[in-house]
Amino acid sequence: MSGSGNSTAKLVNGSIPGHLVGQTLPMIIGVAAIMSIGLVDAYFIGQLGRDALAAISFIFPISVALSSLGVGVMVGINSVVARALGEEDPDKAARRANLGIVFAVVSGVVMGLVLYLTIEPLFRLMNADQRMMPLIRLYMEPFALGFPLILAIMGFNGVLRGQGEARKTSYVSITYAVANWILDPLLITGAFGFEGYGIVGAAYATIIGWAFGVVAAFIFARSSELPINPTLMFKGHFIEPLSAILRVGIPAAFSNAINPIGLSVLTAVVALEGDAAVAGFGAAGRLQSFAVVPLLALSGSIGAIVGQNWGARKYGRAREAAIYAGGFCIVWGLGIAIAMVAAGEWFADFFTEDPAVIAEFKLYLNIAAWGYAGFGLLIVANGILNAVDRASYALAQSVLRVFAVMLPFAWLLHASWGSSAVYAAELAANLFGAVTGFLLVRHVLVSRATAQTVQ
Repeated sequence: MSGSGNSTAKLVNGSIPGHLVGQTLPMIIGVAAIMSIGLVDAYFIGQLGRDALAAISFIFPISVALSSLGVGVMVGINSVVARALGEEDPDKAARRANLGIVFAVVSGVVMGLVLYLTIEPLFRLMNADQRMMPLIRLYMEPFALGFPLILAIMGFNGVLRGQGEARKTSYVSITYAVANWILDPLLITGAFGFEGYGIVGAAYATIIGWAFGVVAAFIFARSSELPINPTLMFKGHFIEPLSAILRVGIPAAFSNAINPIGLSVLTAVVALEGDAAVAGFGAAGRLQSFAVVPLLALSGSIGAIVGQNWGARKYGRAREAAIYAGGFCIVWGLGIAIAMVAAGEWFADFFTEDPAVIAEFKLYLNIAAWGYAGFGLLIVANGILNAVDRASYALAQSVLRVFAVMLPFAWLLHASWGSSAVYAAELAANLFGAVTGFLLVRHVLVSRATAQTVQ
């Protein structure tokens, strides 16, 4: 091996179920903290009235799409760092880690500027009317300028995840979530004699929370086994680590962003049914994001486990991790769907007292919740494919899921089914994603295990 020192690949030995639990539990806490930001935002913004809640429902899929691009960058860093550690080459891992952090920050600056310049046409495409645009712009302008902060967090977290430091990434997430929780009531609706800023206060709270997160991420990354020193990225060949990150990061970024892009189009279709439908759809979507937290956490933790074992050529262990993860997705997805359908109205009451919004909220859960297990299988499959340098497979799967299933289904049936067509389209897309994800992962992992046996 070309590296020096001891390998920091801590996931290539020991119990696979133990590693899955050890890596996923901290991430559940971290992801739950992140998702809670959207719920807390929706709660306090909902107190501003239907228009504000509808505006944030337009904003939600765009902010998720942009954050998903950042997640793709993080996944790319995670993948290349984990595989380098599995190869017992910590020098290569350090070069890739530092280059990844710099690349993440630069990407955040570029994406933030593009967003700032395209707010008006972007939301016009989503059928946001003239009444919504001032509220949307109030939120999105500061959000766009602060966006590089969340990409910096993604860069540091990619380095930590690649090392199997799930607990530290969860601490970062908790840091900026807690800051947001504290600031939301003060900056949105006001407290202690302070009047608050309304919807723009939610953006301010988010940005300040990100700033706290960057500080925490830097501190934890500095205390990890890989050195944080940007000059390391210039040692050896500069192009090789960059191309390795981009080969995974670009497909992963678009793969992660395609679903919220599809969600943006679905929001535009729902908007044809009126503001109540948009508000109910958006609020239920935020609740759904919280319900699938364990699945999102698992999709994040599986990458380091599979990636390190793949780099170490322990393909049987990688396949074992995929089997356990898939089983959990099915059990959790179906269980949480039953709970969400049974308690739909109770959950809706947290967001609004408007009967029309509550009705749409319940309708969405009654249909879409049955796809949660499929969604889990889809995102875990994507995590596995990205980890083994098959990000193009994950991208192709995501493109077909959204553009060949979800959007045609919603558009063709909307005239006769109304908003139910949109919710059924999401269900159909998740079932398609489950089947294709299973087949792709089975093909990749089994074919490599077979090749190893032949050798």
